[in-house]
Amino acid sequence: MLMLALHGVRTRWVTFVGSFVALALGVGLIAATGLALAATFSAPDKGPERFAAAPVVVRADDQLRVRTANGVRTRPLARTAPVPPALVTELAALGRTVEDRAFPVDLAATGRDGDPRSQGSASRAQGSGPRAQGVEPRTGHPWSVAAAAPYRLTSGRSPAAPGEAVVTAGPGSHLRTGDRVRATTPAGATTLTVVGTVADRGFESAVFLGDEEAARISPAVDALVVHADATAVRDVVARAGGGMDVLTGDGRRRADPGPDRDAEALVSVNALLGTAAGITLFVSVSVVASTFSFAVAQRRREFGLLRTAGATPGQIRWTVVAEAAVVGVLASATGWWLGAAGAPLLAARLVDAGLAPAWFAIGEQTWPLHIALWTGVGVATAGALAASFRAGRTAPTEVLREAAVDSRTMPVSRWILAALVLLTGAGLLVAALVLDPGDVLGRKAYITRPLLLIVGVALLAPVLAGPMVRALTWLPARLPGATGVLARENASAGVRRTAAVAAPVVITVALTASLLGTVATLAEAKATEVRTATTADLVVVPGAEGGTLPPSFVEWVRAVEGAVAGVSRPTAVTVLEEGTALVTSEARAVDPARLTAVAAPPVVAGRLTDLDDDSIVINEEWLTTTVGERVTVWLGDGREVSLRIAAVLATGTGGNGVYVTARNAGGAGADRIDVAVAEAADPGAVAAALRTAAEAEGTGIRVLTGAEWAAAAAPGMSDSTRAGLWLILSMALLCTGIALANTLVTATTDRVRDLAVLRLTGASVPQVLRLVAVEAVAVVTVGAVIGAGVAAVNLAGVWGALALLGVRSGVVVPWGTTGAVIAAAAVVAAVSAVVPAAFALRTRPVELAGMRE
Repeated sequence: MLMLALHGVRTRWVTFVGSFVALALGVGLIAATGLALAATFSAPDKGPERFAAAPVVVRADDQLRVRTANGVRTRPLARTAPVPPALVTELAALGRTVEDRAFPVDLAATGRDGDPRSQGSASRAQGSGPRAQGVEPRTGHPWSVAAAAPYRLTSGRSPAAPGEAVVTAGPGSHLRTGDRVRATTPAGATTLTVVGTVADRGFESAVFLGDEEAARISPAVDALVVHADATAVRDVVARAGGGMDVLTGDGRRRADPGPDRDAEALVSVNALLGTAAGITLFVSVSVVASTFSFAVAQRRREFGLLRTAGATPGQIRWTVVAEAAVVGVLASATGWWLGAAGAPLLAARLVDAGLAPAWFAIGEQTWPLHIALWTGVGVATAGALAASFRAGRTAPTEVLREAAVDSRTMPVSRWILAALVLLTGAGLLVAALVLDPGDVLGRKAYITRPLLLIVGVALLAPVLAGPMVRALTWLPARLPGATGVLARENASAGVRRTAAVAAPVVITVALTASLLGTVATLAEAKATEVRTATTADLVVVPGAEGGTLPPSFVEWVRAVEGAVAGVSRPTAVTVLEEGTALVTSEARAVDPARLTAVAAPPVVAGRLTDLDDDSIVINEEWLTTTVGERVTVWLGDGREVSLRIAAVLATGTGGNGVYVTARNAGGAGADRIDVAVAEAADPGAVAAALRTAAEAEGTGIRVLTGAEWAAAAAPGMSDSTRAGLWLILSMALLCTGIALANTLVTATTDRVRDLAVLRLTGASVPQVLRLVAVEAVAVVTVGAVIGAGVAAVNLAGVWGALALLGVRSGVVVPWGTTGAVIAAAAVVAAVSAVVPAAFALRTRPVELAGMRE
């Protein structure tokens, strides 16, 4: 059997070359993504950065810790408490101490002579939120704590007077000694002179002020560097009570900005690569299985001849499996090499696209290569195993078969499998819509769940292909000339060939339209929620993302005649669900008396006007949603409070968060003012007054209309999401192109006698080639229509979930991208069919008509 299999592979190499390339590519992609995935399992071990030169650091615990029946649960606090002044005094008795204060500083460069000048680094601060051009968010510190990193001057001198600053400046920064910058701090707006620069160490963009000026801006001590014995420091802290951490050694990293940022940066990369590997495996299995199934159908007479010569059904089956194993081993070995070579390129591409941190690189793990290798062999063998049973059932009389019309295109087993897969996919979708519509909108759900429907429909391709061909070619068949009629009849007669070509197109079109359509639909739904919930005429926001508005400016806006100003602050609340899980929700601290004048959240129970310092507004995702009941929550600064539910909002897409009052904001600063113009006031005058005051601040504060703010704040598809989706879809497109080329090259090569007959009946070479191209494009159209139908079902499920969640938004169909995918598939199909036909037609028609199979 092995020798027969090797001979079959050598003789029918055209049939197997496409499977070889598709499988090698699939294994290579799985190996490359596997190696990259393995590199995301652990972040590199880094030592402390912000306080690398500090012996002991004392700071408040930045984690909320709640004791439950299953142990202590933790969540990051939105705002860390300061070090108590009494403790600062006690620790100062042990040795020299340095007080660190961290506060937001928004810089707007004005140049040496006061002329506005945009900073090169400001472009990095641009994001989806509204902000002013040339405004850069930074973190302020006292100069004395710079030595704890340590920072060292690269130019200029240290700040010696109020209004002087030292800034971090990287290679691309335009800030230099002598520049004057407009700065917004929690204490207000001021002009700073850059008297020195330090090298950018990568973990924060800092502004260092004099110690006294930093203490005036931010009186609270956020961290304390203690030059004393760690044991003595711990004793003093223990006597002072809980809530403070004493950090030494590698533990000092907990005081760095975003100490978990490296691990968090890998979470999205891990999810992306895992999804990409899964879809690559899915497409590879589908392509290889379809290829071997078509190859078996093309060899019916060959198998009939073997059966006539005495071969048993089992021997036929083992021959097919052995051929697949030979191809699988060779292709998987090639894929191993491709994956090992391509993994570093993939990692570099992820970094360039902003999907992975700059330090991301492939490690020394080799187990992904072994998994990819044996997965490839398994995929090839499994794909051929299903086709081998059809081959084993070939009767000896098939050797006498001359008709090219396919009969019994689907065995009972395939019917059963298709029905099970379709019912499972539809059942999961319906169950999610009934039990938890929000589950339909989760990333994992909208990427993986459609695959079941796609597989089910692809399995039914031999049944759907015939009727779809006849329906779509009804009009072309009635046009003058024989091309339309012949293309229709050829595609209808060779159903297995048509299904083999249409199946990869179904998969690719359905994936493209489903994934991109779902992401775009969700983005539009979120934008609709923002537009609907915003009733303010004007919205005032800081110049830099994540910045705050000066308190003096906030009070001035509140006093503007004719303006109803609703000041809000970002915060968070945490609740313990079912006694075991801490769940943190984003929240806004608002003025209850003015909330309804500037916003219209989707209330389903209670009243927004009942919100006060002893209550909270929640959404339907919470376990307790009865108005009037009390819930125990932990505020952004870690305080535990019991609040009464004043109102409940619809869940929506997840953007309808929680509302509390400013007293429960955990000390957060104001980052937005929603302004409604009173009925008797002049809207133009109010807007002009606000813009004049914002310009006078000189920190890039922006005054937008409600529509402008909603458009800027609406969460669209991020660059990283778009790049991730294209990474996934490009893998599917590549496999689809190979599958199309392989199937059509094989099919066209086996049809040379049919093409010769057409030539003998009087058809010219251009006419035959045109027929082949039209037939290929027609079959691609069939696959595209079926794939579009599957995508329509998936998008309908998303639309239904949004409707059940109370979001009235339309479905966004990616017409342009889907059309480009279909056009690319049509071009590949036409070229793959015409090129081998053109080569074959160079031989005299009489010789072609008499050649053996």
